Amino acid sequence: MPSSSISGFYKLSVEERRDIIGKMANLNAEEMSLLREMGSLGESTADHMIENVISIMEVPIGIAVNFLVNQRDYLIPMAIEEPSVVAAASNAARMARVKGGFRSTSSDPIMIGQIELTGVKDPYGAKFRILEMKRELLELANSQDPILVKLGGGAKDLEVRIIDEKEPMLVVHLLVDVRDAMGANAVNTMAEYLAPHISEISKGRVRLRILSNLATYRMSRSYAIFDRKMVGGDDAVEGIVEAYKFASIDPFRATTHNKGIMNGIDSVLIATANDWRAIEAGAHAYAALNGYTSLTRWEINDDGDLVGYIELPLAVGIVGGATATHPKARLMRKILGVSTAAEFANVLAAVGLAQNFGAIRALASEGIQRGHMELHARNVAISAGAKGEEIDRIAEMMVKERKIRSDVAAEMLRKMRGSQ
Repeated sequence: MPSSSISGFYKLSVEERRDIIGKMANLNAEEMSLLREMGSLGESTADHMIENVISIMEVPIGIAVNFLVNQRDYLIPMAIEEPSVVAAASNAARMARVKGGFRSTSSDPIMIGQIELTGVKDPYGAKFRILEMKRELLELANSQDPILVKLGGGAKDLEVRIIDEKEPMLVVHLLVDVRDAMGANAVNTMAEYLAPHISEISKGRVRLRILSNLATYRMSRSYAIFDRKMVGGDDAVEGIVEAYKFASIDPFRATTHNKGIMNGIDSVLIATANDWRAIEAGAHAYAALNGYTSLTRWEINDDGDLVGYIELPLAVGIVGGATATHPKARLMRKILGVSTAAEFANVLAAVGLAQNFGAIRALASEGIQRGHMELHARNVAISAGAKGEEIDRIAEMMVKERKIRSDVAAEMLRKMRGSQ
């Protein structure tokens, strides 16, 4: 492999970069043609979104149907490569409709900006002095974004934490209402502007000043009742509750349990070009606040029906960033039909709860592999070279024989084409 040290790579055109990569990686004409496919995003837009662009990566977008959230119907765009996620969400939403669908709420869109101070000689005295100047500091922060303030947002409060008694580190939390944005840019700008003022008040040295993705003031919750007969009877309901209890006390189970929740939430975030990595980090950090546990709760009500509840931070936006510049993301948001970030978060919480229901219901009954592998078989058939009608035929044969592997698919395809 030639050296990856390429001077001025970022200054080159997209096509020039492709040529260099093509030669270094020995790409053939067909592979180079694939790199040049830029879809609806377009080469120019992509090149302005991130650095050193050479192509785009397509992910299938499916629509989860049947969702009723706060008595309103939604079509949910989900961008994901994993089979069964869209189907599981749709099926769960269908079952939830029997008892009224999902009820969701979200708190005000408050984000936390952290300002770290070291070398403070009198941390408690400094804490007092900073809080004493709270009103003036909030006014200074809000001077950096008058438009946000005009929309009803802006810096709302200050908190001061002392997080190490032996070698005191002072951390100031700036609480900012970011309205319909995710909020990172607004919060970071305010935190950086306040940093020298807080340094002067505390007599400490400012280190980091940046938003926290553990958005504990920006919480979303969703609740749904699933009719026990729809779920599969009393034993199925009890199995789901037992599966939840397992996840609630065992971090090994909780990790995969929560991964299933984020399968649904992340796929909607990707479809709408939101920062799914920030949401993922915040969700898992929230699950770990008191020892890593489940983001959902499942119980049985007096009627014997299954009741699900989810609670997690969801710092999402419908304005700014890639959500505004990516044409497909704008289209997906139009299909979704949300008009505020809070409404979007309400829908996401419902999707997460639905996805969790689908996963643990399968686990507690026939097991996750049956339905998952039936859908996965099509991907295996495609990877083996199947085209058109061959895909479903090969997938069906593998499922029937319970051998879903690429070598099996390749052999079946060879025989199928040899007999034609």
